[in-house]
Amino acid sequence: MEDPPQVIKGNGNAFFQFVRSVQNTIDRPITWFRESVVTPNRADHVYYHQKFRRVPTIDQCYTDDMVCHFEAQQQFNRDKLVDGEIIQLVRQRYKECLVMEAPDQTRKCAKLKEDFLKASENYSMKYSDLGPHNNVRDAYQKQKHRMLWERRHGKVGTGMKDQNAL
Repeated sequence: MEDPPQVIKGNGNAFFQFVRSVQNTIDRPITWFRESVVTPNRADHVYYHQKFRRVPTIDQCYTDDMVCHFEAQQQFNRDKLVDGEIIQLVRQRYKECLVMEAPDQTRKCAKLKEDFLKASENYSMKYSDLGPHNNVRDAYQKQKHRMLWERRHGKVGTGMKDQNAL
């Protein structure tokens, strides 16, 4: 039986000390620069998650305040894009659930289907029938007319209230 190889303590220890000193010579200035200069001066937000401040809506603007109208229109456009992306994400999750849960998809994906139908209904209520050149003023008028209809006749799609009861 052979003896295990002997480690020369003096030479091995010197080699590791040399490697450690080279690492400290190269790594320490880089680490110091990153921790002292780069990290404190870095912005806290991620560049692709730009957050816009909420501006007054169209009903809060004066009729002659064109800047407020422009800002409300831009916010409406951003909100519409975000709502469209949310619909796409919910739809994609529902489709993936249908594929992954193939035999029991009706039972296991019922919650996702309900979420998708509710989200698409809300999107349709807010943005449908506005036409290709929609603007925030038309959307506001649509919302106002819908609220008046619901006050007089009940929720849209449930049938009208009995007129004799009024």
